[in-house]
Amino acid sequence: MDYSIATLLSYFVDDKLVAGKFLEKKLGCESPEAIEALQIVLDALEKMGVLVKERGKYKRVSREDVVEARLRCSSKGFCFAIQDDEDATDIYVREGNLSNAWNGDRVLVKVIKDGTRRKSPEGAVHLILDRANPSLLAQVKKSEDNYRAVPLDDRLLFELELKDEEQNLAEAVDHLVHVSVLRYPIAQHPPLGEVTKVLGSDAEAAADTDIVSCKHDLPLGWTPEAIEALQNLPKVIEPGELKKRQDYRKLQLITFGDRPRGETLPWQEVALSLESQSNQWQVGIHITDIAHYIAEDSLLDQLARKRGTTVYLEEQVCPLFPEGLTGRCSLIPDEDRLALSFFLTVDDRGEVTGFEYHSSVVKVDHQLDFSEVQSALADIESVNDKLKPYSGLLQELFFQICPLIKSQRLQRGSFNLQTETASPRLDEGRLGVIMTQETLPIRSLLAELMVVLQQQVALQLQGLGIPGLYCGQVAPEAEDLTDIVKLVENLDLGVKIDLEGDIIPQHYHHLSQAFESLPAKAVLNHLLANTLKIEKYFSHPAPHFALAYDSGYTHCVSPAQRYGDLVVQRLLKLVLAEGRDRRTKQMKTGVDLNAHTCRNQISWNVLPPNLQETIEGDLHQLVLGLNDREQTAEDAEKDLLGLKKAEKMKARTGEIFRGLITGVQSYGFFVQIFDLLAEGLVHVSSLKDDWYEFRSRQCALVGRKSRTSYRLGNEVDVQVRSVDYYRQQIDLGAVNNAPKGSANIDLDDDDEDGDDRDEEDTMDWDAMEDGDDDEGGAVIF
Repeated sequence: MDYSIATLLSYFVDDKLVAGKFLEKKLGCESPEAIEALQIVLDALEKMGVLVKERGKYKRVSREDVVEARLRCSSKGFCFAIQDDEDATDIYVREGNLSNAWNGDRVLVKVIKDGTRRKSPEGAVHLILDRANPSLLAQVKKSEDNYRAVPLDDRLLFELELKDEEQNLAEAVDHLVHVSVLRYPIAQHPPLGEVTKVLGSDAEAAADTDIVSCKHDLPLGWTPEAIEALQNLPKVIEPGELKKRQDYRKLQLITFGDRPRGETLPWQEVALSLESQSNQWQVGIHITDIAHYIAEDSLLDQLARKRGTTVYLEEQVCPLFPEGLTGRCSLIPDEDRLALSFFLTVDDRGEVTGFEYHSSVVKVDHQLDFSEVQSALADIESVNDKLKPYSGLLQELFFQICPLIKSQRLQRGSFNLQTETASPRLDEGRLGVIMTQETLPIRSLLAELMVVLQQQVALQLQGLGIPGLYCGQVAPEAEDLTDIVKLVENLDLGVKIDLEGDIIPQHYHHLSQAFESLPAKAVLNHLLANTLKIEKYFSHPAPHFALAYDSGYTHCVSPAQRYGDLVVQRLLKLVLAEGRDRRTKQMKTGVDLNAHTCRNQISWNVLPPNLQETIEGDLHQLVLGLNDREQTAEDAEKDLLGLKKAEKMKARTGEIFRGLITGVQSYGFFVQIFDLLAEGLVHVSSLKDDWYEFRSRQCALVGRKSRTSYRLGNEVDVQVRSVDYYRQQIDLGAVNNAPKGSANIDLDDDDEDGDDRDEEDTMDWDAMEDGDDDEGGAVIF
């Protein structure tokens, strides 16, 4: 079975009856064996009460005591079922009620005990919908009569039997390996796995990209069938196709990019053109037409949908499509390319007053490097001959248009954050916020243009009344900002945030502005960025926190890197091909479905009702998978960054660094080292000069005798004592000096958190021993 139960159930929407034939088509069940297997699954789901059969069709059964969630487990055996709804209560699941489900699995959980004010509700796994660990990292161990794999992730509380057929596992004993799961546990039978790759004698001997790609099950290669499908795509543009499109090859088009990352050439998906008019500009944003080459439900489309997004592991890239597609679609100079061309009319206040789009053919004049353009704009008088033909365009774009658009966004309540690393995306990226670089400000200015385009596309979809794929970002929880707010208070920055009220984007704007003048601004911006939730896809308009949009935002500028952008591109092209521009055929004139002028004029179905209903169901089914893939990509990229930092810090064991105290707990305090933005833990047991007590109201550890304090926001010198490379945890020791700027604060002996306590009350040893708990170690990223 090539599909999960979660995928199957995603086709059941709004209590509608679904035919078995429909499911066969959508799930690709073509052979008699596949059809029979699907019927067995449907019968089983009916017996379990998940589906009900009416008139030969199936319907999802809605039950208040059964919820869909993802498991987050502890190394101690218990788990919590985390629902997709941010406001929903987590459900506690004991080890005995897991029904062979593993950490990360998507499950249906039946509530068996209601929660109270102090306790979470308790549940039991009713059905496993989707397995999160088709493969894993493990160490090979030898038993008397067989080999077994012990997962490195201590939240996976099992061992796998290993299939040993011509693999010579004796040489892999005690080595780090990548194991594919051949069989999940069934009744008394343990899981069965197969070693697919020996990575090294241990985690440090293995390549970090291998560790990350294996840990997150990232597909790096392509099957022969995929390569064959790529080779069968048309290599030249058919003359008949050119006649259907607007010809913009005479426009002056430029692209922006970075130098190649490793051996993989970067995609050029977006080209820009500019025409100045009286008190306004017409900005052309031309996006490569991937949808023309990748047919829906084709093999390459199915593989891209499964991957969801491109994952960047520094020099190594896990792409959405095979690299050979670059030669057909990437917007490189002097080559005819098919595109979807968008035109924004921007006035002298930075407001968008016009929008339209067309299927087109384009030809790029020149590809510009970001650093090259930044240098040229800094000294426009001495610009080299190569850039002179574009100097007027660049000045208008980066000195006028983009700053005006940025001003409109900031007035709306949005904010920026600073970063030292460039995003591979041209827009706001997965974190949902436009990140600025002091050394390369034009990159974030270009993102302003991409963001405003994508908002206009979302408004167009809504104005047409057709289904759409939208992007949103939920606001952070107040508890996510607790440490930041206390830190700001301790630094006396004058920013007041009431955590009892709603968190709004202006809070982030005020905080980022307050950080601007501080030496530790890089650390503080890093901490602030970590409080943001990553963007999510929705099948309906949703608010976007960082961009300060109440509703109506989508992605469309990266169809070669994000599958969601390709879906939106197909929707826009579908409107051009099949959209009804008038209520009846008898009407002489219609509206321009490809322009903003139609948004308030449409009172009919632009797309045929049956087609619209099919699209709505497909988008609803797609959202869950895309969000899972984006989260996996985010985790993988952060994981690699963490391993890189751990490797560098391990090489500098024994050295002393300056850092900022970013968290204080009863068992110690966390320090963000200024170099590398790496975080480590100073355990309270390493503070030998005094007995330190935890004062929660002041966020400080205070010495009983010396009254020396280690307080949130203090700068302190620390020594790297040890580094756990795989867990990415740094053990630090405080150098014997008072933290900079930390006077001995006056604390009453009867402070509610500082009264006389014995040792067991002062340290959370259980938390420290449990490696997966947030309190148990300092995760670098």
